[in-house]
Order: sequence, then structure tokens, then C-alpha cells
Amino acid sequence: MKLSHIGFAAATLCLASATLAADTIKIGALLPLTGGSAPLGLAVRDGQRLAVAQINARGGVMGRNLELVELNDESKPELAEKNMQALLAKGVVACSCGVNTGVVLAYQPAMQKAKLPNIVPASAGTKLTKAFQNAPEGNFTFRVQASDTLQAQMMVDYAVKKGHKKIALLHDTTPYGTGGHDDMVKQLLTHDVKAVSVGSFKIGDADMSAQLAKAREAGATVLLVYGIGTEQGHIAASGAKLGMHLPIIGSWANATDSFLNVAAAHAEGAISPQTFVEGATSTAGREFEAAYRSEYKRARMTNPTAVAGGHDSILLLAAAIRQANSTDGAKIKAALERLSVPVPGAIATYNKPFSEDDHEGINLSSAVMAIWKKGAIMRAPL
Repeated sequence: MKLSHIGFAAATLCLASATLAADTIKIGALLPLTGGSAPLGLAVRDGQRLAVAQINARGGVMGRNLELVELNDESKPELAEKNMQALLAKGVVACSCGVNTGVVLAYQPAMQKAKLPNIVPASAGTKLTKAFQNAPEGNFTFRVQASDTLQAQMMVDYAVKKGHKKIALLHDTTPYGTGGHDDMVKQLLTHDVKAVSVGSFKIGDADMSAQLAKAREAGATVLLVYGIGTEQGHIAASGAKLGMHLPIIGSWANATDSFLNVAAAHAEGAISPQTFVEGATSTAGREFEAAYRSEYKRARMTNPTAVAGGHDSILLLAAAIRQANSTDGAKIKAALERLSVPVPGAIATYNKPFSEDDHEGINLSSAVMAIWKKGAIMRAPL
């Protein structure tokens, strides 16, 4: 009889252990997986999946595997609240969410109310990490993408350094594009320069001849463009049709396949600020590239900044959960603000990347200017 009880107890213990092992730590990934921004959303997901696999292969976090809970936001702000509630219902403890700034702004209040930490892997809108900066419960939004403010600084400084004094600005009419435009105007003022021409365009516009003709009439020698890849590609293609060969310095989406697929040969020489390009110099960066090639069997990395942002956001969340020894959102947030151990990532080795007052994980030291050369994105000449 005793043996029977022992056997029952052992079986119960085994069952409990199996249940614990199956109890994953769920990380939300609300991204555009279809529609115009899908190439970026899928690239972020590529990086996230790589990081989750690497972490789980090393034993996970707190003895538990990470699980990526993926949802398609379709790039639609009107679905944002519903999608965020669906993620919360699935028991996520933190998120690596965000490609389109307008979408993130739409679900950010629900995320903040739930005290759900989010490390934004791709959205660049400056206001994202500032919106709840003074909230009594603390700010739950972090980022590992270069903010619009930082990108605008890099774009303007690069143009001025190259001797351009007649600068034309173009931007899309989304919160992303208008925010980037405002940041570029502010940065131009630091050089005592005013744009000779300003033009805007809507998502889906293909003919940019009117905006470009205005820039040409103003005598512009360079185009600074804030928009997503497809429309930036149409600017390059429209310029070629008009016989205009002005240099294009675009926001980070300029380095995506969405841009290349539209611009085709006219992508050559286009420049943009990036957090990652292939040919990494760090050990962690090279390991990241090797893992990507092994997993996805592609000749080059598709949308490298998006892949790297997805990857590194997961690494940082794992480090914070490990340090907090908890899946409580407030404790994860506090750990992110006080990471005690450096985290080697694809973009950088993150040494105390965040604080209570600063949730931007990327600065000038971890961003580069990149250029399209023969169908590949690489570091631009200084």
C-alpha cells in the first residue's frame, strides 16, 4: 500500500513538473503581417523568432521557455485597441510591438493601463516614449529603434556635411511622416538653414512629379524624405522619369525592400540612418548574422534594421525578466530601467540602455548612415 502511495506521489510530482515546464512566458508581438508595412513586420518577426529560439536553447528564463504570441495589426489604427485587448487576454507579460507609429499611438493607452512593458522594435515616432513620461504609474514604453528626432538629426547633419545648402523636404501625411518633418525642420534651424521647398504625399501615392517639380524650381540640390519604403521608392522612380538625379536621404524605411522593389535601379546611392547593416564588427553582431543566414537561407538580410530591432528587443526583455525574477509588468519595467548586466545584441552591447527618464535604447553611437549599392545596403561613406 505504501508503494502504491509512493508511486501515486511520484506520478503527481512528474505531472506537476511537466505542467511547470509547459508554463511559458508569453511575449506579445503585434505587428503588420499583411498590407503595405508587412515586409517590415515580417522582418521584425524574423528577428524575434531568432532571439526566442536562442534563449530557449539556453534554458529559457527562470526555467521557463519564452513564447511569442503573434497578432497581425494590419497597419490599421482602428483595430489597435481590439488587438491589444486580444493580446492581454492571451496572458502576455511584456511586448515587442510596433512598426507604424500611428498604430502604436492607438493601442498605447491600453498597454499603459495594463502596465505592460513594450520595447518598440521599429516604430520611430518621437512621441512614443514621451507620451506617458510623467504618468504616476511610470512609463511602460521603451525602444530599440532610432527615434525620428535622432534620424532627423543624422539626415540633416549628413546633408549639411556634404555641402548641401538648398535642401528640399518631402514627407508623408501620417503621424510618422509629419513628426519626422517637424524634427527635420528643427534640426535645420541648428545649422541656420531653411528648406527651399516642402512637399507632402499620402500613403498610396505613386506619382510624385508635382512635389519634385516644386523642388527643382526652388533649386534644391538634395531631397530629405520622411516616409515608408514604397512611397520613397516612388519618389526615386518619379525623379528618374523627370530626369532629376538629386541625391535622396530618406528615413530608415529607405533601406527596406519595399523601397528597392519600387525604385529598382534608381535606388542606387540612396542614403538613410540605420541601426544595423550587414558586416557587423562585434562578435554578437556576427553571430546574429550567421544565425539569420542559417535559419532563413537568404543571400542577404531583408530589412536589417527591422530584424535587428526585433531580435534585440526580445533579448532585453528576457534580461529584465531574469533580473526581476518576475513576470509582473511593473517589476519588468523597473528592471529595464536599471539593467545591471550588459546585454550583447545585434545592434550594440546594451550597457544600462534605459533609465527612469530615458527609454530610448539607441543613440548616435549605435546608429550609422547606410547606402544602397548594387542591390545591397551597406555603410555610407562619411
